[in-house]
Amino acid sequence: MKITVVGAGNVGATCADVLAQREVANEIVLVDIKEGLAEGKALDIWQKSPINLYDSRTIGATNDYSKSANSDVVVITSGLPRKPGMSRDDLISTNAGIVKSVTENVIKHSPNAIVIVVSNPLDVMTYQAHLTSKLPRTRVMGMAGILDTARYRAFLADALNISPKDIQAMLLGGHGDTMVPLPRYTTVSGIPVTELIDKDKLNAILERTKVGGGELVKLMGTSAWYAPGAAAAQMVEAIVKDQRRIFPVCIKLEGEYGINDCYLGVPVVLGKNGIEKIIELDLNEDEKALMEASRKAVREVMDVLDKLA
Repeated sequence: MKITVVGAGNVGATCADVLAQREVANEIVLVDIKEGLAEGKALDIWQKSPINLYDSRTIGATNDYSKSANSDVVVITSGLPRKPGMSRDDLISTNAGIVKSVTENVIKHSPNAIVIVVSNPLDVMTYQAHLTSKLPRTRVMGMAGILDTARYRAFLADALNISPKDIQAMLLGGHGDTMVPLPRYTTVSGIPVTELIDKDKLNAILERTKVGGGELVKLMGTSAWYAPGAAAAQMVEAIVKDQRRIFPVCIKLEGEYGINDCYLGVPVVLGKNGIEKIIELDLNEDEKALMEASRKAVREVMDVLDKLA
């Protein structure tokens, strides 16, 4: 079993480290454009193996996709963060070009791979990877929902002073401000969360979750990496081990939830073939309205990409 992570920055390296430590694959390849970065981080992770007792081999390569050949799963984290003075359209243009190039190289060497996109803006970069790869929609997906849900669960664990292990939750829609929270699907050891926390506190947690990434940027001056890297690794593990776990994942919708031709986060079953099944929840009218608002926001960003083509 072989996994490639493209982009050896903080998120990519964290993803590779988690995968190695969990022994998800025999071989984990890190690829980056910066000379020596992937090789160095891969070597560092491998030198940790005698300490943390794992035997997954980590290999680094500078712009050499031949080392990624025949990968079963490829995680794409490549892209630039938004810089001062850069418009959203500029960011989309720059990162779409990067993701397009990376996807072409990935598919050239691993035509049967399942592709997981982490690059931002997440929903539209998943669109770009799907367009470029020409793979079935079940084999090209974006990682956002697991991260957003993890933040939500972590905040709830703090508020309730309990273990996050006992909290189950689901969020839909786009990544960030337009995510669709579903409090009635949030439980603590089977107990509806609404029985354990008042409405105002819960709403405050949901609002904090929506801007969870921005909160970390303000604190650190850069984007998060531990949670995003671990979230991507969790998706890889579910696929490689055919766990058939249910996660919110960004996929192209083709009629599900009454939405066509838009990339949004919805609950899916993840297994050896990628997305094995899309789960359609019975949304109430308020939730449907939020989902439609999320669709419009994501579609606007997709339209920007279409105009750049």
